[in-house]
Amino acid sequence: MSSAAESHNGAVEKDMGGIAPQQSTDGAPVHPQLTHEHEVARAAARFGYGPLAQVNTTEGLLRPFGGEFQPGLYKPVEGRKFGNPAPLGLCAFALTTFVLSAINMGAADITAPNIVVALAFGYGGLVQLLAGMWEMAVGNTFGATALSSYGGFWLSFAIVLTPGGFEIATELGGADTKNFNYSFGLFLMGWFIFTTILVFCTLKSTVAFFLLFFFLDITFLLLGIAYLQGGGTAANPKIAKAGGLFGLLAAFAAWYNALAGIADTSNSFFICPVIHFPWSPTGRSRRQSQKTDAEMA
Repeated sequence: MSSAAESHNGAVEKDMGGIAPQQSTDGAPVHPQLTHEHEVARAAARFGYGPLAQVNTTEGLLRPFGGEFQPGLYKPVEGRKFGNPAPLGLCAFALTTFVLSAINMGAADITAPNIVVALAFGYGGLVQLLAGMWEMAVGNTFGATALSSYGGFWLSFAIVLTPGGFEIATELGGADTKNFNYSFGLFLMGWFIFTTILVFCTLKSTVAFFLLFFFLDITFLLLGIAYLQGGGTAANPKIAKAGGLFGLLAAFAAWYNALAGIADTSNSFFICPVIHFPWSPTGRSRRQSQKTDAEMA
């Protein structure tokens, strides 16, 4: 057989999943009749569909979405040469949210949130965005989506409020006009919808991790309503103050999760406890372990 024919047969064998073609009397390859089951299996292996590509989620304990963005749940990935970026992103989010929420609650009689612009650009925006990109590098899709998105939120928030910079508020008629309030209210309601999606992805994680996104979700909802109900003067002060309260809770929840991801036996005398939901994989595993220990006793 010529080298060209051997090369062709090798390619056919590789494509057919290792089944060698038969030879006819004249030396031309004749493909064997593939069964339906083999075709499905080959398609599942190559393209990710078919019965063999389906995963039975009731078998085994699957890792919840969030991975290492749920600090305290899992050890670092084996063989990785860089650290966990989640605490950095959480701290950037927490500090910026803390300052803005304190202003929304009327702390020290501050009436304008312009001081947040610097934090929103430098820490909550840039640093959190970088942390989100590193989450993508470690293979954590949830962490990358959440941190990068909220980094983008703070950057866009700073762009809107930059005095004399982008003139967005000026083009809308001013910061205390109906046009601006309604526009900013819609902006916040869009982030409420996005955060609600993330809340659903934390229902199999830890209580602290869930509360972070739950408090943040309520914050966006209340602030969005405050601006939409503010009319032509300013955001509704009572609803905005309630949004500030939940924002503070979200900030402290983020700091708690960050501390849980940073503190270990090498640098701390204590480890932050993380409470797992009873229906989470870790919660089910612990109950099963306790049941087994009780039966053995």
